[in-house]
Amino acid sequence: QVQLVESGGGLVQAGGSLRLSCLASGRTFSSYTMGWFRQAPGKEREFVASITWSSSTYYADSVKGRFTISRDNAKKTVYLQMNSLKPEDTGVYYCAVRRGAQYDDWGQGTQVTVSS
Repeated sequence: QVQLVESGGGLVQAGGSLRLSCLASGRTFSSYTMGWFRQAPGKEREFVASITWSSSTYYADSVKGRFTISRDNAKKTVYLQMNSLKPEDTGVYYCAVRRGAQYDDWGQGTQVTVSS
C-alpha cells in the first residue's frame, strides 16, 4: 500500500493560481502512474490529470491548457500546477496511485476554493 499526503490547497480568486503537491511513501514510486481527481459539493469525483512512469500526461478537457501535472521521483512527489482558476474548479482534490488497472490508493484530499 502507498500512503499519499496532499497539500497546497486554499482559497484563491478567479484567475489566480495554486500548486498542489502529493507526497508518496514506498520505494517504487517512479514505477507508478499518479493521478489527480477532484470532487465538487454534490457531485461525483472526476478525473483531472495523470502522469505515467515515463512522464506521459493526460488531462480532462475542462483543465487542458490551464493545469499541468508533473512529478519529481527523487522527492516521491507529484504536483498539479493550476492556473487561470475558475469557480467551477472548486472542490476537494485527491491524489491517487495506479499500480494496476485501476487507482488503488488515495490521499485524504486538499480543499481548493475559487471565489468569483
